[in-house]
Amino acid sequence: MPRQFDGSRVRAVRRGKDLHQKELAEMVGVSAPTVARWESGQDFPKGEKLPAIAAALSQSLDVLFPHDGPPDLQLLRCDAGLSVAQAAAIIGASRVPVSNAESGRRRLSDAYVQPLAEAYGVTEEELLAAQDLSFGLRPRASRDEHASAPRTVGEKINFLLEYGYVGQEAPSDDELARIVNEHAGVAAVTADDIAALRVGATTEASDVVRAGLAEALQVDAALFQDDAEVDPKVREFMQGLLFLGSIRRGQIIGLAARGNGGGLSAEMMAKINELVGELKHKLPEVQDGE
Repeated sequence: MPRQFDGSRVRAVRRGKDLHQKELAEMVGVSAPTVARWESGQDFPKGEKLPAIAAALSQSLDVLFPHDGPPDLQLLRCDAGLSVAQAAAIIGASRVPVSNAESGRRRLSDAYVQPLAEAYGVTEEELLAAQDLSFGLRPRASRDEHASAPRTVGEKINFLLEYGYVGQEAPSDDELARIVNEHAGVAAVTADDIAALRVGATTEASDVVRAGLAEALQVDAALFQDDAEVDPKVREFMQGLLFLGSIRRGQIIGLAARGNGGGLSAEMMAKINELVGELKHKLPEVQDGE
């Protein structure tokens, strides 16, 4: 999956760094009007530009431009800051082998694996795993990308937006700010403030803002407390969202269908329904809001 780009978040971080659009443009190698279009949502940068943008803003690539799941070939190339033409030049070929592999049409020749892995900064095994993903084959046992529960206010907002609104549109930073302010009865936060929290440019949030965010995202206010250790109930809550999200995305059913031509058995469906029922009971607020 490509990385998520949110122009308002880029704008918030840039302003926090006291950078003008022209300065960011020069650091990334584009024009100031191009940056303006990115930030206003009128246009989006190419994937290979994202590392340069993150570096210019002194931000982690994964935080500023998150992505869901393990990387495919296109994501590896873009994260290395390389265009298709540049990747092709590395292997001394036309763009066709790189494009074919990224689009799942034809696998890379063995001779191309080592130089591309080196150029992308990954092992050959990681490159081949990414190639499998480009061809629609998910890894048998990928690392748990969500083993570390979100801790900061921004991380929790991002988590809830990503996994709490599967199948429907999540609220924007503007909408979150509006609901928080309505709940507080004062202008407690702006959309840029929300964006700054989400990208980690700031980690501070008042109790009023935290309570408003809980209202906006339909969760208990305790979820936004700063605990050194994540409460077991909070962890269960997060795991429940992940589980329900994977069902709605079809990941569990899809895996079962590939392993069994007849699809899920009645017994397995009953077990899943039982688990879903338990989670609905434990997480009534999240389920009612979906």
